[in-house]
Amino acid sequence: MQPPSGGPSDSSRLRRGPAPRSLLLAEVAQATQRLADAGVPSPRFDAEELAAFVHGVKRGELHSVVDEEFDARYWETVARREAREPLQHITGRVFFRYLELQVGPGVFVPRPETESVVGWAIDAVRAMDVVEPLIVDLCSGSGAIALAMAQEVPRSRVHAVELSEDALTWTRRNAEGSRVTVHRGDALTALPDFDGQVDLVISNPPYIPLTEWEYVAPEARDHDPEMALFSGEDGLDTIRGIERTAHRLLRPGGLVVVEHADTQGGQVPWIFSEEAGWADAADHPDLNKRPRFATARKAMP
Repeated sequence: MQPPSGGPSDSSRLRRGPAPRSLLLAEVAQATQRLADAGVPSPRFDAEELAAFVHGVKRGELHSVVDEEFDARYWETVARREAREPLQHITGRVFFRYLELQVGPGVFVPRPETESVVGWAIDAVRAMDVVEPLIVDLCSGSGAIALAMAQEVPRSRVHAVELSEDALTWTRRNAEGSRVTVHRGDALTALPDFDGQVDLVISNPPYIPLTEWEYVAPEARDHDPEMALFSGEDGLDTIRGIERTAHRLLRPGGLVVVEHADTQGGQVPWIFSEEAGWADAADHPDLNKRPRFATARKAMP
């Protein structure tokens, strides 16, 4: 059977072979293998994200970069990631819920697991019968939690507390132009002027036991601030302090939401005990069905 007029025959299609592959996509494939060999957890994603960053396009547009526009600086970024420098430090950005935030040395890089923590808190605040809810984010770091709460609960009044001057540089930078008020302060003594008035206290505090230092991924251990990672022998020292701060800040019926390690799910709710003035203490899973955060309600008098 003859092909339609003007169309290629099967034999001509075979002679032509596959469509040519762009230089950038070929380099991304090589970079993916290098990152995989280096133990990077998401080598394909990281290789593509670095390529998009260097060439000023979105990941889905890599195929549009013509060979003549390939930038050899791509391999400099791959080498940095291969050495386990965080992807977000190389690109200078991190995506968190509906936000694009600036991050770099000196501040903890927000993780996807924290998005489920914030999602629960947003739903809880929306369900409150409060016109302008007052929210406090302790150990704010990049400001990811505070900014997400302010963005998704439009009439909220959000205050972010961070102790580290290095981290505060990033908190303030990300919060510029937003409705979030940034404070330098210790989470354990923060905002005494708000005692008994706050509707929700939320925190992603340090919670890694000091004994687990050697098991922490290089991206975190070697690049995230130590004070944002470790908290005593069992990892719960800061959470114990936040329990006291939250009880002081919250109005009766107000909520506290605290992230923790997936191995601490059986321990953290007990910190928010009835004897300490709490009710409805419970643990919640993240998107991977692992215990990720605890919540409690300040008991009514």
